[in-house]
Amino acid sequence: MISLEVSQVEKAYSTVKAVQGLSFTVAPGQIFALLGPNGAGKSSLIRMLVGLTQADAGEIRVFENGIRIEKIPETSFAYLPEDRGLYPDKSVTDNLTYIGKLRGLTKAEITKQLAFWLPRLDLEEKAKDNLSKLSKGNQQKVQLISCLIHQPKLLVLDEPFSGLDPINQEHVLTILNEMKQMGTTIVLSAHQMALVERLADSMLLLNKGQQVASGSLAQVIEQLSPEKFYQLRFAVQVSLDELQLCSAIESAQQQEENAYLLQLRVGASVNQLLQQVMPLAEVKDFSRVQPSLHDLYLTAVQKHNVNQTLSGDIA
Repeated sequence: MISLEVSQVEKAYSTVKAVQGLSFTVAPGQIFALLGPNGAGKSSLIRMLVGLTQADAGEIRVFENGIRIEKIPETSFAYLPEDRGLYPDKSVTDNLTYIGKLRGLTKAEITKQLAFWLPRLDLEEKAKDNLSKLSKGNQQKVQLISCLIHQPKLLVLDEPFSGLDPINQEHVLTILNEMKQMGTTIVLSAHQMALVERLADSMLLLNKGQQVASGSLAQVIEQLSPEKFYQLRFAVQVSLDELQLCSAIESAQQQEENAYLLQLRVGASVNQLLQQVMPLAEVKDFSRVQPSLHDLYLTAVQKHNVNQTLSGDIA
């Protein structure tokens, strides 16, 4: 199994600092997501990971089964670029057969893989069509098969959901989870926050080449939104004054007739909160209000941009 260690990596193009001192680890058999707006440095980082460019500073270390290796064998690795790299004037079968041969597969192995992947991604009837005749989504599916045909140990995907409708996004989501279960290490960048939220074991949020947050979804939420909110519904209406008297509550807002949004005071526990509100009235419903990754992403990037601007003004 493949793992990666990235230490203080930097990359600049002319006067643009695309990647600034990034460090992170991708564990073996993990799905690791790179998130950030256009120009955040995701593609620059991916190009360094796959060896298309070299870092100006820092180090990228690769390990196989815990032992450091200098280079990942081509037969163990696959890269899906954001810009498609297949041959538009060749058929789906010809493209995938050529890629399979480059990856060291025999003719029989290629035939077996095509018999599996083409029907699964609804491309069997288009096998003889030139790539240029396919829709953007179908071209993306062919590109994905070209990465999966040799069952790589490391899969690096730059915007794998681009051009796919919701049904095919779900297909790809399922496939990536299956690859993970087989031990494949996956690094991907994507803008589809809802999919990443369901898919990634760990993530790195970037903006202007810098780290904004990193870790599991729970850790990222804790870093970007340490305030904890809970939605509470009573059987009868309770006054805000009564709720504000509870020491575990930082603030309270009434949302509906018997429903309230409560912010937990720093240092207070959920048990304390419940112990204080339950004597007020019968509690019908109680749940954590979890911010979405999409909302956190937007807020974090906006805040980082403001801080960058203020830092520039001070300098």
